[in-house]
Amino acid sequence: MKHYPLNKNNRQRLLVAVLLLLIPVSGFGLFLATPPGNGRNVQMLDFGRGSSLGNMAEELAARKIISSARLFTIYARLRGADSRLKAGTYQFNDGMKPADIIDKMVAGDVYLRLFALPEGYSIYQAAELLHSRGLFSKESFLRECVNRQLLAKIGVPGKSVEGYLYPGTYNILPNMAETELIRQMVKKFNDVYAARFAARAQQAGMNSTEVLTLASMIEKEAVEPSERPLIAAVFYNRLRKGMRLQSDPTAVYGVRAFAGKVSKQDIMRPSLYNTYLIGGLPPGPIGNPGSAAIEAVLNPARSPYLYFVAKKDGSHYFSSSLEEHNQAVNRYLKSSAASASATGRAPG
Repeated sequence: MKHYPLNKNNRQRLLVAVLLLLIPVSGFGLFLATPPGNGRNVQMLDFGRGSSLGNMAEELAARKIISSARLFTIYARLRGADSRLKAGTYQFNDGMKPADIIDKMVAGDVYLRLFALPEGYSIYQAAELLHSRGLFSKESFLRECVNRQLLAKIGVPGKSVEGYLYPGTYNILPNMAETELIRQMVKKFNDVYAARFAARAQQAGMNSTEVLTLASMIEKEAVEPSERPLIAAVFYNRLRKGMRLQSDPTAVYGVRAFAGKVSKQDIMRPSLYNTYLIGGLPPGPIGNPGSAAIEAVLNPARSPYLYFVAKKDGSHYFSSSLEEHNQAVNRYLKSSAASASATGRAPG
């Protein structure tokens, strides 16, 4: 008779078979068929990379999601699932059968409570969105956005994280603090900026705050994405000529979200950010721009334009003289009372 050596998988199966012989069949069947509770005990468990099956089973038993860590371990090995369980944060309840738990972990069906920050949203808009979703209170999020100690730790210059929260989708885990979400968003920004923009900004003689300030204004002004480089060109041209930028979104920053129109009261409101009243750039970003807006800052169009006016479809008419701009205003705006923008909605 020939004897064949047992490989690792065969030895494991043999071990499971021996263990099953030591367990009353009825007890094992009851374990598989009957969950320990009615589903009211809901627990979040985080299994990191490298977590062993035994440790996972013990944690599930300690949280009363399963009735036996030993039987769960045997069952997982019997199914060949012990090496296929994926790390992550999971939500379980005590109404789940062992098979349901294993299926969930093999599929990597991790807990997801997603929050998406749109391009251009300011910290104030982000706070409102988080509050409306029941994720964080508006006040607590904004408080952390200007937390000087946090800003120093994550390397954000200026007085807030405005501009450094990278637009995208983030998973809000249970018991996550506002600071952790902010850290994740700033880290994502740092990764993207370092890889794609930092060297070019340095060559252009611009720091990150200057880049993000211009990008945030472009993001707010541009409804049509293809116009971002042209809007960047207008801002650069006006800066070179010593003209005020007179960008409508800056007039309402910190007061309300920009919705395409500003009033005479808005443009006369004293603010360090109001480019109708100040020269040059605002002291910092007015929102959190995406990569396309940052790209426009570092690669603006070559054009002589100094003005743009919004058309009814949200796109803009660009012009290089005040006379042409005034004509465009009369053509595209029924009333110049809606705004007095030199760059956008009415003659400057």
